[in-house]
Amino acid sequence: MKKYYSIFLSGFFLISLNMFFLNGYGQKKETEPDSLLLNKKDDNKGYFRIMFYNVENLFDTENDPIKNDDEFLPEGARHWTPDKYKEKLKNIAKVIVAVGGWNPPAVVGLCEIENRKVLEDLTKKTPLSELKYSIIHYESPDFRGIDVAMLYRKEEFKPVYSRPIPLNFEDGRKSRDILYVKGITSKNDTLHIFVNHWPSKYGGAMETEPKRYFTAEVIKKTCDSIFNSNLYANIIIMGDLNDTPEDVSVREKLKAHTSYHYFASTELYNLTYNTHYKYGLGSHKYQGEWSLIDNIIVSGALLNKKNKIYTTVEDAKVFNAPFLLKKDERNVGFQPFRTYMGFTYQGGFADHLPVFLDLRTTGAEN
Repeated sequence: MKKYYSIFLSGFFLISLNMFFLNGYGQKKETEPDSLLLNKKDDNKGYFRIMFYNVENLFDTENDPIKNDDEFLPEGARHWTPDKYKEKLKNIAKVIVAVGGWNPPAVVGLCEIENRKVLEDLTKKTPLSELKYSIIHYESPDFRGIDVAMLYRKEEFKPVYSRPIPLNFEDGRKSRDILYVKGITSKNDTLHIFVNHWPSKYGGAMETEPKRYFTAEVIKKTCDSIFNSNLYANIIIMGDLNDTPEDVSVREKLKAHTSYHYFASTELYNLTYNTHYKYGLGSHKYQGEWSLIDNIIVSGALLNKKNKIYTTVEDAKVFNAPFLLKKDERNVGFQPFRTYMGFTYQGGFADHLPVFLDLRTTGAEN
């Protein structure tokens, strides 16, 4: 086992890293959001933690002539300077460390990143460099110039295959790809992971619905193909779907169930439905209302406790620590603490909260 990891497990490194990030960021108890439930009961018993985070416009400060990045340049509308960029990187790194607690996430799915360079800067020019995250990223044809990506810790997860799944819409409009990764965990469990950022509702929810329907059907066909090879495949679909677990695209087109009475190995189950409707948690706030559009969906095999590797309905959570929130001045309660509010720089994090999932092994304490 590598020396840095031994130090990490001893607690010295992680305590130092958390102190670096969290000192000065804490909030008093009375500032905790009244519309969300904080994940206080986080025992971190899962042996393998996966997280997803829409980091909201992680652009570098360099002009890319083939991308729509003019807004995020020093001379652009947002006056996106190197100092602001470095602060954004530090903030994202802080979130990843905080989500992990005593054991940093083994896999991190990200969306709204401009290119591989920002991922290199995130993993090598922040305290995350001590954790040695590796990168999986493909350039997509998205008209905004943003992609999805995955970070992973080599000692916890070994990719054996990855590819971007393109979305070829009838109108010719380009969108970010879906990232598919097949890999082996440190306990020799095979996972099939999809990192998503589905088409947004910009232009109207109903007008853009067909694109999300199409995206859901593409993923469903890919999952069915995996099931044809292995009836007990461990599939995890995570990402910003721009739809909730009850929307048609997720419930009917992807066929992600929201009932947890029985789990069939070749069916999909949306764990974020429980997170939102049982506990009132949300990952995104729009016009004063919290919703959970950052979904975590798993195959039924992963919900079988007799399986070698499994998870539970309660193991999917929203990470809503107080430092990620600020008072909602227009409405009530709190909202995500963003980098910008409109064009006003705030120095926050993103307009979404992260979501995460713990995986367990047979015999692990429940």
